[in-house]
Amino acid sequence: MVSTNTLCKKLLNVKSAVVEGCDFYSDQDGVNHIRIHARPNRWHEDDCPFCHKRCKRYDKKNPHPRIWRGLDWGGTLVDVSYDTHRIECPEHGVVVADVPWAYPNSGFTKDFDLTVGWLAVYLPRSVVSEYMRIDWETVGRCVHRTLNVIEPERSKRLDNLVNIGIDETSYKKGHKYITVIVNHDTNTVVWAAQGHGKTVLESFYRQLSEEQLASIKVVTGDGAKWITDCVNEFTPDCERCVDQFHVVQWAMETLDEVRRDVWREAYNEAQQLAKEHPRKPGRPKKSNPETAILRDAKAKAEKIKNSAYALGKAAENLTEKQRLRVEMIAESNDRLYRAYRMKEMLRLLLKLKDVEEAKTTLQRWLWWASHSRIPAFKELYKKIKRHKAHILNAIRLGMSNARIEATNNKIKLIVRKAYGFRNIQNMLDMVYLVCSDLRVPLPNRKPMRAKSA
Repeated sequence: MVSTNTLCKKLLNVKSAVVEGCDFYSDQDGVNHIRIHARPNRWHEDDCPFCHKRCKRYDKKNPHPRIWRGLDWGGTLVDVSYDTHRIECPEHGVVVADVPWAYPNSGFTKDFDLTVGWLAVYLPRSVVSEYMRIDWETVGRCVHRTLNVIEPERSKRLDNLVNIGIDETSYKKGHKYITVIVNHDTNTVVWAAQGHGKTVLESFYRQLSEEQLASIKVVTGDGAKWITDCVNEFTPDCERCVDQFHVVQWAMETLDEVRRDVWREAYNEAQQLAKEHPRKPGRPKKSNPETAILRDAKAKAEKIKNSAYALGKAAENLTEKQRLRVEMIAESNDRLYRAYRMKEMLRLLLKLKDVEEAKTTLQRWLWWASHSRIPAFKELYKKIKRHKAHILNAIRLGMSNARIEATNNKIKLIVRKAYGFRNIQNMLDMVYLVCSDLRVPLPNRKPMRAKSA
């Protein structure tokens, strides 16, 4: 028959520890507890918790035992009790001596921290907090320890980078952003930091060694000047690519600007007609030509107002109703229809595989936009011309920011599940943990394979 001490030691999942006994008690709320009295093995009771070297004892044992929370046994809360003492490490100074059942500076057992980390990956933080019977903010500290245990050297993510994507994403109202860098080859986040702009991105590049900088061959991103400036400064030999999605987004925003201008003109025209032909008392006659003109003007303005979705949609995916609306615009407003055709031409040329054909088509598009007599598209012409080489690089290399946009969606889901973050470091820890191939080990489980990229 297994002794009580051996049973407690097995359930704590520790080897280099000695269990001296246990007792049961109920707290003031009537919750049952089991308290295990344990200590490290004599050979390891003066070990440093960080370097695990045996060190000189600094003081005597604490007369007030320290308590660690363990994983519940059924519905019973588990406590581990030990009279701790401090040691003096030549490298880490005066610290509390290591205990085999807990990580440094933790008030929980190792299995407890890892379980909380695993649950936090898949569940909202409030649910984890309630289920594990810990504070909401404590979940973040457990996740931080879990990440440091399974990936103690996060800087290794920066080795052998070849194709990377750079983007910023908002995590909170009030223009609160984080900058995220993704390795296209592994589909993992290699670096993330609070804020955005050249200063933040420079901090990433400055921590790279000469060898790491030389390995980067392709950088994708939007057309932000601060990305281009950093690429030119730190990795001038790599290929800078502007993502096709962002180029189409620029065209969509420009088209919508033209649509709003055309709608305002149509709306003002309808308002002017209403003033010139005020409604007379009594029921209007259906055959009245003035009433018909006014009605048609209002209908035209309304159709232009509601055409944003049809104009923004790809021509091959239009429904019958949307196609008729585009045809109506083609017949009634040449300027808006030309803007729509320029958007479609730009969208289609970005799908070309032959870079020479794309280069010729893009040159034709630039000429058309510069001679379009549409101010908004003339501004877009200047923007596309500035990034012409970067757009062609993306077509030639077949690179896009699709992976990093998917990562941004994951980050927004992380924020949503947690109902926001007060501590930015907690959020960054979750980003590193979720947007990677890391697996959080659960106690007494067969090791699982890493997630595929």
